[in-house]
Amino acid sequence: MTDVLPPRAAGPIIRTPADAAAAGDPIFQPLHFRNLTVKNRIFRSNISGIFDNQDGSLTQTRINWESKFAKGGVGAIISSYVPVLMEGRIIAGYATVHRDEFIPLWAKLGEAIHSFDAKYIMQLSHSGRQMDLPGVHNQMRPSLTSTSNRETLHGFLCRAMTKGDIEHTIEAFAAGAWRAREAGLDGVELHAANGYLFTQFLSSGINDRTDEYGGALQNRARFLLDVISAIRSRVGRDFHLQVKLSAIDRNNVIPWEKKGNTLADTVQVAKWVEAAGADAIHVSSGSLFPHPLNPPGDLPIDILAVTYDAMISSGVYGFRNFLLFRYPLLRPIFHWIWFRMKKGHPIEGVSLEEARAIKAAVNVPVLCTGGFQTASFVRDAISEGVVDGVSIARSLMANKDLVQQWAAGADLPERPCTYCNKCLANAPKNPMGCYEEARFPSREAMIDEIMSVYKPRPDMRIPLAGEL
Repeated sequence: MTDVLPPRAAGPIIRTPADAAAAGDPIFQPLHFRNLTVKNRIFRSNISGIFDNQDGSLTQTRINWESKFAKGGVGAIISSYVPVLMEGRIIAGYATVHRDEFIPLWAKLGEAIHSFDAKYIMQLSHSGRQMDLPGVHNQMRPSLTSTSNRETLHGFLCRAMTKGDIEHTIEAFAAGAWRAREAGLDGVELHAANGYLFTQFLSSGINDRTDEYGGALQNRARFLLDVISAIRSRVGRDFHLQVKLSAIDRNNVIPWEKKGNTLADTVQVAKWVEAAGADAIHVSSGSLFPHPLNPPGDLPIDILAVTYDAMISSGVYGFRNFLLFRYPLLRPIFHWIWFRMKKGHPIEGVSLEEARAIKAAVNVPVLCTGGFQTASFVRDAISEGVVDGVSIARSLMANKDLVQQWAAGADLPERPCTYCNKCLANAPKNPMGCYEEARFPSREAMIDEIMSVYKPRPDMRIPLAGEL
């Protein structure tokens, strides 16, 4: 693993985002999609915690969480993973969009984000076999996916989808996009990266089907393209739709697995996605999540030794992994498997060169995620035409006002993200937030910041008899 790229020469000292835009700073220039304009080039990437209700309805905590990044100056929020079906959740406690009754709740969230002059893009998702914490709805039920082969890292059980299952899921994505539009949100993103259902169809290392949804690349891409077509039929061409793709699968995290899709494969898929009606491509990496290259940085095995037990019952390899984390003598085994793939790759901009290749092949805007934190680095990537914008999660979680710090002339924030990934390792058990104590004056201050999104609900009321 290489260190984060060093800061480059900072641009002119600027005081506000408006000043930055007037000075021609590419970070603060509007980004124009076909039917959507975002005020700057910074997107909050999809990240969240177990903030919502078991039935999939969202909460005030979710609104508070998303709003703090909008207030911090990002141009748009890409929601965390939003399942279109209850059987497509990765974790119970994440908001879904599988019911019409949830439209007013999402509308309230959109209203909150818009009050900070930011856009809100809902990420429509389905776990397939990558279901970390199934919850009561999905406990003991094999997940539906492209294959009947269990997931390789955790051993999540699954079953290959029938044609009827595929048709039902396609319709669910179209309905989810319609609900997002009805809620007044600004667009949707299909999560076709990082090992979730679309990846499980796209990847040559995972998809072993012999019907029209398997085999050649065009067949493996059929499910994604069918979903795009269904969404366009349901909501028309005027509603923003973007697709997140893993540029390279690198599916051989477990050494004996197939590598999966190459960059050339994904370039072709990106062309098909654009032709099918996508308004932008969002570039990531990896055929599972987490993946050694996404999110880039460290993996705190000592924290996983405390939190991973929450996942033991989710997959047949859960107990094996827990032992590798729990006992120091066994940790080098996992460390070698995980960190061997990081050699030679940067942390900041880990997928930037792949994004360059995809942008050269399509005509729609291209976004890229992967450890961005240095203003000059992002500025150069945009100025040189490598990407049109970047998405950021952990660095914004560490500094929710990162965009404002950049506008004020900082190249790096005063207390930068350390890429420790303690946020990720805590996620199975604890609230999402920055857990790098060295960044805070005290542990109490760290916990106060993590808990800041949990505010009292002002609309608590006595339930009506018919609701019980």
